Amino acid sequence: MSEADALRQIEGGRWVVSRAWVMQHTGASVATVARWYAQREQYPPQLQFPEVACTIGRTHYYDQQAVESFWTAWQEDVGTGRLKAAGRRPGDGRGNQGGGSPTQRDRRGQAVATALAALRQAGGYQRGLAAQLAREHGGNERMWQRAMSEARTQYQQRGQNHDDPGPSPQGQPSP
Repeated sequence: MSEADALRQIEGGRWVVSRAWVMQHTGASVATVARWYAQREQYPPQLQFPEVACTIGRTHYYDQQAVESFWTAWQEDVGTGRLKAAGRRPGDGRGNQGGGSPTQRDRRGQAVATALAALRQAGGYQRGLAAQLAREHGGNERMWQRAMSEARTQYQQRGQNHDDPGPSPQGQPSP
């Protein structure tokens, strides 16, 4: 059986398709297709991913017409085209990766500045510094670990020079 035959077959006088075909057709990831199937009961009937039509070998197949109807309804309701990328979109609060609102970026910048000051005061990184900052300033320890990681990078790049405060907020060199 060729790979194309494994994706789409005629069974009982109708075309049936595998999850791999659904992924190719929609651009969805393995996890997304699995989620559509697992959570189908949570959606109204027209937005439910189809039931398994048959199993051949160990592969589940779905009625092609039902899958295409599902995908058309899903696109109309959710407003998506062919999925091309999984994961987060820009502006989702990913910190130093360019996302997030201005408020989130400001908070992250403040946390990094606080962590950098703590590094300078301690003379370098010490284990438990992020936990200490979390206790002193609030927030969860993981947030402070991320801020500490970024601060450590800045600290090392600046050669641990205590007199160099770094670039000014306007992007101009410091006096």
